[in-house]
Amino acid sequence: MKIALIFNKDRADTTGCYYERVLRESSLDFEHFTTQCAREINANFDLYLRIDHGDYKYDLPASLHPAAFLAIDTHLKKPYKKILRQAKHYDFVFAAQKEGAQKLTKVLRKKVEWIAHACDPKIHRKLNLEKKYAVGFVGSYGGRGSEREELLLEVKSQFPSSFIGGALHTQIAEIYSSSRIGINYSLNNDINMRMFEILSCGTMLITSKIKENGFAELFKEGLHLVTYETKKELMVLIDYYLRHDEERERIARAGYELVKSRHTYKHRLRKIFDVIKQADPTKFRQLEL
Repeated sequence: MKIALIFNKDRADTTGCYYERVLRESSLDFEHFTTQCAREINANFDLYLRIDHGDYKYDLPASLHPAAFLAIDTHLKKPYKKILRQAKHYDFVFAAQKEGAQKLTKVLRKKVEWIAHACDPKIHRKLNLEKKYAVGFVGSYGGRGSEREELLLEVKSQFPSSFIGGALHTQIAEIYSSSRIGINYSLNNDINMRMFEILSCGTMLITSKIKENGFAELFKEGLHLVTYETKKELMVLIDYYLRHDEERERIARAGYELVKSRHTYKHRLRKIFDVIKQADPTKFRQLEL
């Protein structure tokens, strides 16, 4: 079983890099290609697996089969249109957002499976460090004057001993492990990578409320994490859980145990392979992790 893995490595923390690590630790034979070089791929592979990396200038040639495409940014308007245009010639299509999978299923008139984001336990790991930050958030502030910027600036103002800002993906574990609380702000109701990364570092997560989109299939509110709907509610929740250590750490442990046991990239790739094997159990019988 030989796999062609297609994605661009513009960033070391792009989704494809996490899937590549899983394949590297398996017994499967694979070779990496960028989309720009995709037309040079020969037809000697048993599976062509493309992982979305946000650049749609190039595509896998429609002549290569069987081909699978994991779409990431279906929650964003412009990327969704490009994803839809390119997804039509793939034998298997997956989407990181359940709502995106449902939309694509309807338009493409074939089943698009939901493959949520996940964590890489070797990168997003729990470290035994002093909790020097009240709150941790790794990411950009968003556009000037945006709701996200206002929210993060308010957190920084009210809880000055917090880490709010960008960092290398190799620093994520240290930052979140050093934070008593990790916060998330979702864009367009997406269940993003940050949610799994915070939980995988053993830190309590407070995230903006996700309306449906498969949230209840992944997490239990109040058990694995806590959600907020307004900036004021977030500030109240942060203050409360900073003063209630035992309750905060109980939620953090439950979230940590959940993602480690069910929501790693190995779990996700295994699900992708299971879907492909269902189409032809004999041909893909060696597609195992």
